[in-house]
Amino acid sequence: MRDLLDAITNLVSLISPDKAQALAIRIRKIKEGTSKTSLSDAVGTPMAKAVLDQLINTWQATSISSDELASMLLAASHTFESVTRHQSIELVWTGPTTPFVSARRTEQALLQVINVAKETLFITSFVAHDVMTIVDGLNEASNRGVEISMLLESSQDHGGSISFDAIAKMRTLVPSAKLYAWMKKDPPFANGRVHAKVAVADGDACFITSANLTGHAMEQNMEAGVLISHGFVPEVLRDHLQSLVDMTIVVKV
Repeated sequence: MRDLLDAITNLVSLISPDKAQALAIRIRKIKEGTSKTSLSDAVGTPMAKAVLDQLINTWQATSISSDELASMLLAASHTFESVTRHQSIELVWTGPTTPFVSARRTEQALLQVINVAKETLFITSFVAHDVMTIVDGLNEASNRGVEISMLLESSQDHGGSISFDAIAKMRTLVPSAKLYAWMKKDPPFANGRVHAKVAVADGDACFITSANLTGHAMEQNMEAGVLISHGFVPEVLRDHLQSLVDMTIVVKV
């Protein structure tokens, strides 16, 4: 059954909902006891034909009826279309490019999340300095009423691991921001650091990246991340960060 479900999933990711519906109609016409011949002419691309042939071959090894298979195909197609329509995921890569990945600066992706925020914005980073474009974006967000929260690594003088006080610096640059530090480090996190680099706006858009809030990370380093709009991931990330605050695992400083 797992192989059949995988084959259906692979197919619906390659064909349109209309083609899935047309294919389901043809599958329903296959009567029990008749040969489950190739239906690859029902799809257009060579890859889709190969995947469809694999689906039919996998189906032959099961007791699933043609009606059941057609219903499974339609349900999978509808689910895939719904998820695709309501969530977009974009790879963000800063640094040298290849023919396979186009470059989009980390700074642009982060500013996109900041700029779409309407009510809340939560950003985490290990260090933060030399990012005036980001600072300007944060202050503009604050001016339009966005509540900004930032979780940063503490300085060595305040129990953290970095040599300068990024939190104090950010307090002067973005005065309206609520600044948090990770102070409650129970085992096994006693020597833990804030290495997460994320930004989430309203639980509707988020950027998950390897980049710190530094000029080098924004422009010169080799950095990778994903920009996610809509769907459940931004909402879960927002709720998780807020829960860290509510549970006083991270505290306002």
